[in-house]
Order: sequence, then C-alpha cells, then structure tokens
Amino acid sequence: MAARHFPRFRTSGYQVMSIGELKSPAFVSDLAEAKRDARRSAEQRRAAAHAESGRSAATALAARGLAFLETQPFGAVSGFTSFRTEIDVIPLLARLAGDGWGTALPVVTADRAPLIFRRWVPGEPTVAGRFGIPVPHEAAGEILPDVLLVPMLAFDRTGFRLGYGGGFYDLTVERLRQLKPVVAIGIAYAAQEVAAVPRGRYDQPLDWIMTELGVFQPTSEHPIHQAS
Repeated sequence: MAARHFPRFRTSGYQVMSIGELKSPAFVSDLAEAKRDARRSAEQRRAAAHAESGRSAATALAARGLAFLETQPFGAVSGFTSFRTEIDVIPLLARLAGDGWGTALPVVTADRAPLIFRRWVPGEPTVAGRFGIPVPHEAAGEILPDVLLVPMLAFDRTGFRLGYGGGFYDLTVERLRQLKPVVAIGIAYAAQEVAAVPRGRYDQPLDWIMTELGVFQPTSEHPIHQAS
C-alpha cells in the first residue's frame, strides 16, 4: 500500500513529558515497572485532553479521513470503540465506510493472543465483548485489515506507543506484518505525545501517528518490516 510523505503536524502547545517524568528504562531497571508508572501519568493526560476537546477531536479525525495514504482501490480498515477516555474514531469509521472502505472492529479472543477482526459498519448492532467493550456479533465475517487504527495511552516521535499492558496490539501488528502489507496508524490526542515511551524488544512501532491536529510518519532507528 503506497503512502506519500505528509507534512508533520504543528506543535500542539502541550508540554511534552521528558524521559525522566516517564521514568524510562534508563532510570528504572524493571521495564514493567517503568511502563506501569508511565501509564499512570499518561492516563491523567489523556483524560484531561478528552475532557477539553473530545468531541471536536473526533470531528477533526473524521474530516481528515485517510486520503494521505493514497489508497486505490480502498481496502479494509479496522477501528475501535472508545474505552475509558480514548479518542472517538467511530465518526472517522463512518466517513471511511462512506468513502468506500470496508470497516471492521477488533475482538479479543484470549489473553496473550492476537486480535481478530469482524466486519462492522457504524450504526450496526454490537454485543459486549471482553472488558465490556462493544464488538460485532460473532456471526459477522472475519477479515484481515489493510489498515489498523490503534488506540494508545501515549506515543513518541519514533512511532512507539504505550498501551494498557495486555500486548494485544503488539502481537496483532507483528502477526499481520508477517502475513501481508499492513499500515498501523496510532490514534491519539496531541497531548498524549511524550518524549520517549518505555519499550522492550517485542513492542511494535507504528507507521503513522494521527491526532486531531494532523498526521506524521515517525522517524525511527528501528525499520518497520512488512510482507512484500
């Protein structure tokens, strides 16, 4: 899937957390402890951003769409239903469905297992899934998405994200990249940017970061390998 270079989004005006504030592995020997500490700070920052601009941010994402990917014909994209104070991507999914994309939602099937994806269009009914998160009915067809919208607690400029610790998206992105070309787009509020995300060898970098202010392709010393 071809992608063009897109201008980096403007400075948000939010203060970016330093590595020290995140207590990165450079200062904390235990990576798991570093991530737990980082999540507490990140959840507070995301909650504040959600309270301040949740509705307008969702509208901004939908207005932008995914035209920057220059995908023709349109493929399949998986979104997510907001959990806690995650940015709302359902308006974006609705716009993409109208543009011609196939749309889907992720489903957790087991601990430490990759997600599966079931077809779903905004407005269709859902059922309660793991953690009470709405998911498509099990009768909905499964797909392998071409584009994956990934929720997160924090992100940095090298394309790494901080999640909740279940490892679902890292496992999923790794698996998809072994099977086919796939574009992983991290979705967050601009205020969720940090100087450096604590990360380990199994953490998967993202191809793009998208916020209410714009999109950018991360610059990373870790190349992203995709199936040819």
